[in-house]
Amino acid sequence: MKKIILPAVAFSLLMYGCHKNAVTGKRSLSLVPENELIGMSVQQYAEFLQQNPPLPDSDERVQMVKRSGTKIQKAVEKYYADKGASKDLEAFQWEFNVVNSDEINAWCMPGGKVAVYTGILPVTQDEQSLAVVMGHEVAHAVARHGNQRMSQSMITQFGGAALSTAMGQNPSLTGQLFQQAVGFGSTLGALKFSRKHESEADEMGLIFAAMAGYNPEAAITFWQRMANSGGQKPPEILSTHPSDETRIKNLQAFMPTAMKYYKP
Repeated sequence: MKKIILPAVAFSLLMYGCHKNAVTGKRSLSLVPENELIGMSVQQYAEFLQQNPPLPDSDERVQMVKRSGTKIQKAVEKYYADKGASKDLEAFQWEFNVVNSDEINAWCMPGGKVAVYTGILPVTQDEQSLAVVMGHEVAHAVARHGNQRMSQSMITQFGGAALSTAMGQNPSLTGQLFQQAVGFGSTLGALKFSRKHESEADEMGLIFAAMAGYNPEAAITFWQRMANSGGQKPPEILSTHPSDETRIKNLQAFMPTAMKYYKP
């Protein structure tokens, strides 16, 4: 079996290689063409909105989410343009919607498809904290964290086969792997990304929020409220997700860097 899998993985690596994160400068595994992953996002997002009709634009909560999201989008585009990496965002089709759900949740699919659940708004309380959440979730997408997880899953389940091949062989499993990889449907703060990815998204998200004109210090009070929002959480050593205490400490350490980008 290894003799079959290894050449497939090697071929995929030669074809797609690694992606360089424009913010961190680090390279990461990226076996799945981003445009194909974005194509799956468009389909999954449309299906999600059919099952969860978004609130109308006349709703003040929707106006706040779209206003904040658009500012974050422009900040991301400027940051990537300044880095000479605008090509990374060419396939993005930004969209921001609010759905009526008690879940404390928000997510961003590859390609900029964002959903904010009404359940998180009492925790964010204001637009500053909402921008912190938006920046964090968008950071996962632009850093291609979902692609990294999907690539690892493709190696494990399909020996590094192309995404189109995997869809043909087992579309149901491939769809499940996609949802798990991008954190689609996972509650905010659940085990959807690794500690490393969460920390990267925290830092990148603070930069994007600051560039958008939001005070990144709002992240501290937001995550303090999240820590007090209830529910038994596993010890950090048993979780791929940093504890609230660790996250707040890391955010405080990174704050001086984020504040350099803050221009009210």
